[in-house]
Amino acid sequence: MSAGTNSADIVLVAGDWRVSRAEYADRLARAITVLRDLGVVEGCCIGVALRNCPQFFELFAAAGSMGAKSVPIAWRLKREEVAYLIADSGARSVFYDADSAAQMAGLPGAISLDDYEERLATAEPAPGIDGTGLKFNMELYSSGTTGRPKAIERGQPTAEQMQRLMSGAFNLPRLMGVDGPNEVHMMTGPLYHSQPIGFSTQALAAGQRVVMMSGGFDAETCLATIEREKVTWITCVPTHLIRILTLPEAIRSRYDLSSLKAVMHSAAPCPRDVKAAVIELLPPNVLWEVYGGTEGAMTMISPAEWLRKPGSVGKAFPPGTELKVLDLEGNPVPPGVAGLIYGQPMMSFNYRGARQLDGETWRGGLFTLGDIGYLDEDGYLFITDRLKDMIISGGANIYPAEVEATLFNHPAVGDVSVIGVPDAHWGETVKAIVELRAPASEADIIAFCREHLAHYKCPASVDFVDRLPRDPNGKVRKRELREPYWAEAGRAV
Repeated sequence: MSAGTNSADIVLVAGDWRVSRAEYADRLARAITVLRDLGVVEGCCIGVALRNCPQFFELFAAAGSMGAKSVPIAWRLKREEVAYLIADSGARSVFYDADSAAQMAGLPGAISLDDYEERLATAEPAPGIDGTGLKFNMELYSSGTTGRPKAIERGQPTAEQMQRLMSGAFNLPRLMGVDGPNEVHMMTGPLYHSQPIGFSTQALAAGQRVVMMSGGFDAETCLATIEREKVTWITCVPTHLIRILTLPEAIRSRYDLSSLKAVMHSAAPCPRDVKAAVIELLPPNVLWEVYGGTEGAMTMISPAEWLRKPGSVGKAFPPGTELKVLDLEGNPVPPGVAGLIYGQPMMSFNYRGARQLDGETWRGGLFTLGDIGYLDEDGYLFITDRLKDMIISGGANIYPAEVEATLFNHPAVGDVSVIGVPDAHWGETVKAIVELRAPASEADIIAFCREHLAHYKCPASVDFVDRLPRDPNGKVRKRELREPYWAEAGRAV
């Protein structure tokens, strides 16, 4: 890949690197040959544990073109976490770079980025590949309350769902007015998250240029890139918006953001005051929000709607699908009364090997992400709490059960409960509340966790207690644990 000028022929941008459509098509054709030589065939699976880079897309597209699946793997996961994903997905080959070499090298099928590039250089291009009509066949994972990541297996769409798909009802870029081939999409998060990879592959398949933030998110770099590349739409999480707002006004005003047509944020609740400030900063009518998860979207709200309904996450998305708020017995509740939120997915899904989780998720053809909220008289949803224990920190989902299972292995931990506590920057951070059976410090507990889990999952702080509050059935009363930390936050999630 070579550096070059900003021409209409560029399809991928990562820092100074610019990949032309012809170069991308050639690399894609060679990548198919590399995968075939590695034994990848239709129905197989590969894993990709790379930081944001053009190779991420070409490997996904190559596998999809062969009828194989791809699993995005977070480069910052620990070795045992990666090994589980490889074993569970059955990935035949897993591609890694220098940032993930320590935990990847030596695992079954692990291939370094340098090795991949050497293979690519000598591979014959597969015939008939021009880089258009790309297929991205992804197997995404979403953790459950048991702590291990769960593969989300999707069924075939029904006739009604297929009709909606063909009509474009599920096409959020079309609703935002950025679905044409001349748009420039920028992704601000890591490709192993469902939001960045979902929208960027959609943009790439539509013939758009995709701009990657490849060295992690930096607020000023983001603004400078929007100006330089004439970016027309971006996807982000609230933490990114907060970082932009914290830049000095002299820096923020330095950059021309007038090319932006749409900014879509999702993955975590956005504080109302933050969103109001971002609306003032950006060009008019560009800030959209989607509520949902890897399993599917539930609601969408446009900039104009949010100004009328501040704090809402919108109406049912796609339009015409069902959105309900039910009590714990499954009965609808009146407007203004909080209950468990259920939405209608684009297509049915199940969590592989987790029948109990399937049962907790589905009710009458609708699914829940475990969030609590209410609908107003006009059908707009407001989220107030979270029934599940999941913590969302900087847009990343963290499951306390996984962290707790790790901390129970610490020789000084007698009992432990992990909760999310409010944080002005990240939304939430992880806190462990520990009963000790032998002397240990906060630093000991955190360091132990970091030996076994990716750092973003580990506690940022530890509190020690004499006894955790448990109900007669032995379950920790997490709501009781959370209350003191959230009492002054002005929000519950």
